[in-house]
This record gives sequence, C-alpha cells and structure tokens, in this order.
Amino acid sequence: MSWAALTGFLLLTGMAAYVQTLTGFAFGLITMGGVGLTGLLSLPDAAMLVSVLTLVNAAQMLLKGWRDVDWRKFALVLIASWPFLFIGFNLLEWLAASRADLLRLALGFVIIVSSLQLARKPDPFRQPSRAPSFLFFGGIAGLMGGLFSTAGPPLVYHFYRQPMPLVVVRETLVTIFALNALFRTGLVIASQQIPAASTLSALFAIPAVIAGTHLARRYPPPLSQAVMRQMVFLLLFLSGVSLGAPAVIHLLGF
Repeated sequence: MSWAALTGFLLLTGMAAYVQTLTGFAFGLITMGGVGLTGLLSLPDAAMLVSVLTLVNAAQMLLKGWRDVDWRKFALVLIASWPFLFIGFNLLEWLAASRADLLRLALGFVIIVSSLQLARKPDPFRQPSRAPSFLFFGGIAGLMGGLFSTAGPPLVYHFYRQPMPLVVVRETLVTIFALNALFRTGLVIASQQIPAASTLSALFAIPAVIAGTHLARRYPPPLSQAVMRQMVFLLLFLSGVSLGAPAVIHLLGF
C-alpha cells in the first residue's frame, strides 16, 4: 500500500469514525463507499479492515456504556445475524472473483437505500416490537455485514423506532456491531483470506479511528441532528450513485 493510499485511508476512516460517533452508524458505509470510489483497496480487504476498525470504535464507546445494553434484544439479533453473515461473507468472495461490476452495483444500492433511510426520522412505536421482528432485521443486518461490514442501517431503523431510552438503543447497537465484527474477522482468519502485509499496514488507521471518536465526543459540530443527518444523507447518496451508475452502464453494455 503506497503512502498516498495509506494517508487517504487514514483520513477516510477518521472522518467515518467522527460521523459514526455523532449519528450512531455510517462508519462502514462511508469507509466502503470511499474505498469503492477511490480504489484504495479491494472491497474484500476493505470489508475485513472495517470489521477490525469497528471493534476499535465500539470498544471506546462501550468502556462505560455496556451496562445499558438490552441483552434480550441483543441475543435475538445475534441469533439471526450470524448465519446470514456467513452467507454474505461467502457471497462477497464469489462476487469479487467473478462479478466485480455486480459487486459495485450491490454496494452502491446498499449505500443509496441506507442514505434514504437516514434522511427521514422513523416514527416511533408505542409498544415494543415482538421477537420475530428483531430476528428479521437481524438477518438482513447479518447479510449486509457479511457482504460489506455495513450491518448498521436495518438495525438502526428498527431500534430507533422502539420505545426505549436512547442510551439503551445506542449501547445495544454498538455491542451488536462489535460482536458481528468479531465474528466476521474470525471468518476471515478461518478461511485464510487474511490480506497481504502491505494491505494490513492500513491498520495504522486505528489511531485515526480513536482520534475521530474522541473529537466527535469532545468537539461536536455546531449543527442540529437534523442538519447533520441531511449532510450525511447527501454524502452517502452521491457516493452510492457514483458507485452504482458506472456498473449499470457496463452491465448493460453501453
């Protein structure tokens, strides 16, 4: 990995950690979208690094917040997430090897749909959802996590509609993201798909993630949550279109 590519990746992950800490998700989306647009890394390698860096971000956030986790909902989501995460992980390897345009299109689609979800604040439920709903959204999140290390959007959408304290929602989500990232990293190691040493130099982004998380907590921007969400929406939407449009053109033979 060249110094220019490494510097770009450090800046990208630092910004993604900053936004993740402010909004509750978007770390994987911003990092994977940036990698897809710039070609700094292959998408499978980037997904593996995002999993590791997600653990770093989650560890910082959970040092004091683990007591607020809703362990029942956490267990329901993980039960459904891990089988689909395994499927998504293997699907990523197949697409990366033989269907590169389809892979970029899938990533662009995931980012666009996630950005549209972020643009609107979901209406809260009056009563807690039943267990099957957490299994359903956990399965979708697992598939997205296996593919692109972006398990956040479906779970954020569902959890933030629950009549639960925001601190419980946030800490439960962060814990789920951490365990999913740990499981996905284990799959990479077990399948012997560890990136080359030059690619692993991107783990120097760990200090950038720590710094981005700290800066977001210490120096949040003077913007309302609504304005912040709209800015992230625009960034992600344009990234998704930029990724997906060329892939569609190529697949259609234009």
